[in-house]
Amino acid sequence: MKTLRVPEATITRLSVYSRFLERLDQKGIVTISSGEIAEGVGVSPAQVRKDLAYFGEFGTRGVGYNVKDLLHYTLKILGLDRPWPLVLVGAGNLGFALCTHKGFNDRGFSIIGVFDNDLTKIGKKIVDLEVYPLEKMSEIIDAHQVRIGIIAVPPRAAQETADLMVKNGLKAILNFAPVALNLPEGIEIRNVDLTVKLEILTFNLGLRESL
Repeated sequence: MKTLRVPEATITRLSVYSRFLERLDQKGIVTISSGEIAEGVGVSPAQVRKDLAYFGEFGTRGVGYNVKDLLHYTLKILGLDRPWPLVLVGAGNLGFALCTHKGFNDRGFSIIGVFDNDLTKIGKKIVDLEVYPLEKMSEIIDAHQVRIGIIAVPPRAAQETADLMVKNGLKAILNFAPVALNLPEGIEIRNVDLTVKLEILTFNLGLRESL
């Protein structure tokens, strides 16, 4: 891989490309052009070529890309050539939805530990996952060499939850609580606020209607 700073938008598109390539591979399609990839995912052929060029030379001029090979490379670049165990804090409705989300397993992510501080939830199960007390987080993380955690707690508990995750050795956090977290340098954090996404939609709709 080239030692270049890769824009996050490129990584996002690479994930989309890999899903598209998976579908093609399942259909038995052997080769594909940048134009066909672009048409399939809704970007320009030049954008596809530029995104892939960050990571090396792929494909053959006049022939295109071998679907299986390009899928292999994109998954490897995304780190999806190995399994990723996850822990989740928050056994409420959102936590339940995340634990039962099939898309995680399809991409190599598996929630192996669910935690909560609510005594009425501890000991119960979400599908086949027992809800553990927070005190057991260190044991589960160490046993499964977990590096990524998911926060699905109310905003007031998010910072404390993140601090506990970092204390127990996690290096990356996916935060669903609508609050900014203060974390040490070197900790990867991504925030998912569905309300913000909806507000972007309403802004764009309002802009169109005002024209």
